[in-house]
Amino acid sequence: MDNPRPEKVAIVEELVGRFGRTAAVFVSEYRGLKVSELEALRGGLRDVGAEHKIFKNTLVHIACERAGLLVLDPMLSGPTALTFVEGDVAAAAKRLRDFSRQNPLFVVKGGLLDGSVLSAKDVAALADLPPREVLLAQMAGLMAGQMASFAGVLQALPRNLAYGLVALRDQREAA
Repeated sequence: MDNPRPEKVAIVEELVGRFGRTAAVFVSEYRGLKVSELEALRGGLRDVGAEHKIFKNTLVHIACERAGLLVLDPMLSGPTALTFVEGDVAAAAKRLRDFSRQNPLFVVKGGLLDGSVLSAKDVAALADLPPREVLLAQMAGLMAGQMASFAGVLQALPRNLAYGLVALRDQREAA
């Protein structure tokens, strides 16, 4: 049995560590793309807290085995690249989708999100989500609306009690 080279061991360890600390990992195939095209993709992904790297499938397989993520194995065929997302997952999925629309040779195969396997369709659905800021604003609007309704209910209680007491007093005075 031969000993693996230290460079390969370091790459496997790096991959295992990244699998453990990133929010999502997307798997893609880049067959036929130019280095300049891939550099443009990397730059766009860096802006949203993601990193696109190419690794040998064998090393990724070993790292997946060590990390307990063999579910990625079916996606590891052909020239494969991994996109590690530590920032906005939906924004990274959008960048990958937009890049694949401009470069049909680039194919997003799927990935992992918080330990759950994603198909290519799942990644496309993530890309259709509104940006994080928009979702947060929508949620804040819903919460503000609920709080305003609750405040209205709280204001109505003493007011209705006062109306009831006045009606009771008027009824007793009339009797």
